[in-house]
Amino acid sequence: MRSKVRSPKPAQPSHNFHPRNRHRGHYDFASLVQCCPELKPFVKTKPCGEPTIDFTDPAAVKLLNRALLISSYDIRGWDIPAGYLCPPIPGRADYLHVMADLLAAGNGGVPPSGPSVSVLDIGTGANCVYPLIGHAEYGWRFVGSDIDPQAIANARRIIAANPGMSADIEFRRQSEPRHIFQNVIKSGECFDLTLCNPPFHASAAAAAAGSRRKWQNLGKGNLAKDKPTLNFGGHSAELWCPGGEEGFITRMITESSRIPRQCLWFSSLVSKSASLPRIVQELKRAGVRQSTTLNMSQGQKQSRAIVWTFFSQEEQIAWRADPAARQAMLNQTI
Repeated sequence: MRSKVRSPKPAQPSHNFHPRNRHRGHYDFASLVQCCPELKPFVKTKPCGEPTIDFTDPAAVKLLNRALLISSYDIRGWDIPAGYLCPPIPGRADYLHVMADLLAAGNGGVPPSGPSVSVLDIGTGANCVYPLIGHAEYGWRFVGSDIDPQAIANARRIIAANPGMSADIEFRRQSEPRHIFQNVIKSGECFDLTLCNPPFHASAAAAAAGSRRKWQNLGKGNLAKDKPTLNFGGHSAELWCPGGEEGFITRMITESSRIPRQCLWFSSLVSKSASLPRIVQELKRAGVRQSTTLNMSQGQKQSRAIVWTFFSQEEQIAWRADPAARQAMLNQTI
């Protein structure tokens, strides 16, 4: 008999960023410019006298990311091709820290570290920030998957510029866009965790409408008229897919139920709270043992991650404590 779907209780983020997030507080632009001199021409002064950048300028945002990765994680050579998604580093770091707390619940309350922790990043993108930050913070081993060969090529170039990471970060192309785990997770392979920042929109038109709203919210006029390049960028596969984030995550849940013993915790970001009812319904249909929504607060922005597992709490503890038990569980059916 399956146990009741319950919610684990990992540590929650603080009012703004997670306590371990290196990006709490204001940016130290003097230090960032010292690390990345290319950022200096983009630093301006607010009327109050504080330094800042134009966060609607994609070149400024990309250089800010590069500076943050150098100063906080000693990651060199980070760059992305024009038009690719340029994610906010502080928010992405928060997701990783919250997931580390999730894993800590089965590890005596201590976030596990080192290459024995294996993580799959679905849709790693050209920026590959989750493997970069996750390895720098916790020493985890990563597999990043993507359907875009150019994105994977750029991610490999970044890792090549940071040879200390090359042994623990690899990339695999998903050859079939309809699948998520199939063709990526190998037979007999297991992961402690999956990460995913799914495409939010259900169509190219919806993605364009979302971009117009964002541009107008930034007070930059009419997107259809001005045709600016948005600060976050994003190719089609990064911004939309059939069914949007609901469709993507429900497909992820369905595929996870076919490999329930090959991953301890599955997870995904969820951009819209309105997506949760269908996702929760799909989790119940899949017969997961535990699931919960973890809320994250970064200033005025609210985000959330949905997590689920097919392992009992006792099995979660055994997974981390006993590799032989983990292998035995891998061969079990549920």
